[in-house]
Amino acid sequence: MGSCASGLRLSASNAKPSEVASSAITKIASAEDEDRRMRILAIGLMCATMVCFTGQDTCAKWLSASLPIAQIVWARYVGASVIALIASRPLSRPAILRSRRPRLQLLRSVLLFCSTTANVLAVRQLQLSETATISFLTPVFVALLAGPVLGEKVSAERMIAIALGFLGVVIATRPGTGAFQPIVLLAVAGVVCNSGYVLATRKLAGADAAQTTLAWTQIAGIVFLTPILPWVWRQPQSAFDWLIMAAMGVFAATSHGMLIVAHRYAPAPILTPFTYTQLIWMIISGIVVFGQWPTTATLVGAALVVACGAYLAVKERRGRHIATSVTVDVDPKV
Repeated sequence: MGSCASGLRLSASNAKPSEVASSAITKIASAEDEDRRMRILAIGLMCATMVCFTGQDTCAKWLSASLPIAQIVWARYVGASVIALIASRPLSRPAILRSRRPRLQLLRSVLLFCSTTANVLAVRQLQLSETATISFLTPVFVALLAGPVLGEKVSAERMIAIALGFLGVVIATRPGTGAFQPIVLLAVAGVVCNSGYVLATRKLAGADAAQTTLAWTQIAGIVFLTPILPWVWRQPQSAFDWLIMAAMGVFAATSHGMLIVAHRYAPAPILTPFTYTQLIWMIISGIVVFGQWPTTATLVGAALVVACGAYLAVKERRGRHIATSVTVDVDPKV
């Protein structure tokens, strides 16, 4: 037995350096391939999320012609809650509802409720392409809020990109002209709330399971709207309206579930550029469902906002890559 062990040690000690290096390279390549697959999956989930967000906004705009806003938002939350409960199965797994950061979960839920309410109010009066353009300020606000919230330094280049992003929204919404609608200001406020929601989602990605975060997401909407529902309820006019309400809830739960999982598989700078695919779907939905063609000003403003958001994402990605490289170079274990 002892001679056998000695033989194994001798064999290991006699291993050629080239074989050891080859084994290490193989392991690194395998890890990189796995990371690449996870990132591709995350990108696919993000693109699918944008389709679901478009479906959610389309349903909300359709229902806003005949139903109160509070009822529409409540229906969205109820439908999403049912899907979330099915996905998390809290009755068989009660531990899934326990969060390591319950206060942040509640804050995230409230921020999403405020963002959702503002967005539904906005889509009732604005074109889907216009609300999409305004919503693309989210990465701009995330970059702006990253300083006070995450302690990240906001460089002069980022501030210029942020200013140009706001200029894009100004071009698209045309304040000071007859085309401007005050509801735009509420839509921007909703984007600020959504930016806080995104930052909270980032922080929670490493603290709680995706099912836990999805279950907590719906709390604020249910708690705030259910008590007032008897005073605002209006009977839907047809079975089709009921179907649209149910579809809106499915879109909401599916989109936020995929968003949570996507952020687990890839960092935000990788995913952010793909959020702009929503503009394509919003334009198509606006034309096909509502017969609304975007104006030239909207398209120009949207292009500027998208360019600024994409620049910020690339800038953050490069910054993280450099930081990682520096960490590897100075690691005394290497």
